[in-house]
Amino acid sequence: MEKVKLAIVGAGTWGTTHAGIFKEHPLSETLAICDANKAKAEAVAKQYGIPKVYTRVEDMLKETPCDAVSIVTPDHLHADIAIACANAGKHLLIEKPLATTRDDVHRMVEAINKNKVRAMVDLHNRWNPPFALAKDAVDRGELGKLRNGYFRLNDIKWVATDLLPWAASSSILWFLGSHSLDTLNWLFASKVKRVYSVANRGVLKELGVDTVDTYLTTLEYENGCIAQMENGWVTPNGNVNVNDMKCTILGDKGMVSIDTSNHNLIQQYSDEKAQVPDVLVRNTVHGRVKGFAYESIRSFVDKLATDEDFIVSLEDSANVSLVILAIMESAEKRMPVEVEY
Repeated sequence: MEKVKLAIVGAGTWGTTHAGIFKEHPLSETLAICDANKAKAEAVAKQYGIPKVYTRVEDMLKETPCDAVSIVTPDHLHADIAIACANAGKHLLIEKPLATTRDDVHRMVEAINKNKVRAMVDLHNRWNPPFALAKDAVDRGELGKLRNGYFRLNDIKWVATDLLPWAASSSILWFLGSHSLDTLNWLFASKVKRVYSVANRGVLKELGVDTVDTYLTTLEYENGCIAQMENGWVTPNGNVNVNDMKCTILGDKGMVSIDTSNHNLIQQYSDEKAQVPDVLVRNTVHGRVKGFAYESIRSFVDKLATDEDFIVSLEDSANVSLVILAIMESAEKRMPVEVEY
């Protein structure tokens, strides 16, 4: 089987992650990496043996005979890069979300379909073992007819204040709400028809990041299911996990309850602090990456190589962005909003 030839746009933390996974994968070969900061791109290229470094996407597309491009830029910068890659006939792996405006969503979908390229957005919670098991139980009918759900996915303040230099240009809904929403959509196997959301701000603004602290959202689905979704990034930095993730799905015959924040698999203590090491999201075993956030990236290569459908479809990803835009509108108006697809 021929290797998938890849290029990467974005040499930040997650771009480096993509480079490492592609380096490990037996069916992938990374030909180039592109970043406006040449020094960052050169450092990643040196670490993972990537032969070509670029600072302009246009030059990379012109000179690199790649099959696919991995777009790992800040979320509001996805659209123009993805459209240029699609017009160049490249398949796409795009970090979540697909896009952050309605116009960008439709422009990207049009370009991808017109050029007959394949695209997957890295909504990686579908590879999260507890949620995959929950989906299996739902599909086997063990919960009966689904009625309602609750999804809480929050981050500590450090993510917005220190990890993401572009947090003020984004939102917790794009950063974590996209995962929450996609997981609920996947479990309920339905589309959101109406949202009602409220939000507050102030904590992060005082820390120098002018963005919403928390959204609390009610989702109404076309199949009659309802759900509550909580997303914020003002959890205290002392929380033992960066993420605070909990989910409940209720049917008329059963229920699934998931708490990946406070598992009892391993704890580590010292005189200074308590820690809960990550054994699900991003971890290594004998030097190889194993967490579910890595499995989605590996799956992109697998599915390209075998020409199978992606686990996350382009329509799924577009719907997530469109619902989040409705949530933001609802929070601003303090009124229910119908989702326009």
